Amino acid sequence: MRLLIGVIGDFDPAFPPHPATTAALEHAAVSLSVEIEVRWLATPELRDIVPEALEAYDALWCAPGSPYRSLDGALRAVRLARERGWPLLGTCGGFQHMVIEFARNVLGIQDAQHAEYDPYASRLVVAPLTCSLAGRTMSVRLVPGSRVYEIYGTPEVTEHYYCNFGLNPDYQDKLDAAGLRVVGSDQDGEARIVELPDHPLYVATLFVPQLNSRPGRAHPLAVALLEAASDRARRSKTHA
Repeated sequence: MRLLIGVIGDFDPAFPPHPATTAALEHAAVSLSVEIEVRWLATPELRDIVPEALEAYDALWCAPGSPYRSLDGALRAVRLARERGWPLLGTCGGFQHMVIEFARNVLGIQDAQHAEYDPYASRLVVAPLTCSLAGRTMSVRLVPGSRVYEIYGTPEVTEHYYCNFGLNPDYQDKLDAAGLRVVGSDQDGEARIVELPDHPLYVATLFVPQLNSRPGRAHPLAVALLEAASDRARRSKTHA
């Protein structure tokens, strides 16, 4: 089986999380004995993309590297994946944009904003962190019974961060109550992982799991994304 994986983001080979994203997918493909093709999807090109063009991808990964060249392009791809049940993993900037998209289109906060794009916006759903997490390695506690807990198979994980922005705690309970569940938190209870429980795979992490992936030791989240992609590809073939 050959899977087509789209990575939402403006690729920069000098930005370590970007080549690490491609590498993590390759590690996962080897561990599952599947072939993959990885295509980076520049955000300006996603602004007006027709859904059928993204339908061709078996899964999407919303990558680090914000601010993206097109906020609207990234949010469009994220919304399509959420609404149409396409497997989606978001990491670092991907987490932030998945939160913004959900706040705007599910909670109805049309002016929900990211402080990196507009620091003076009135509805900063993604705001500067009290302390930057860039370059730090920290533990995350997982909620038992969540999809992420099943993926990791452990109640606590240690991961690398590359970010200065996160979910504004003022909106955390609202998102959780509306269905975007907080399933991973730091020691202060602040959101580090969110997921949609009834989606084939819709997981966002504020940390950068791809930096923990190695040949022969694929990261479980990358493996889970390709497993969901394989399931979708099989279903598509069955219904063809």
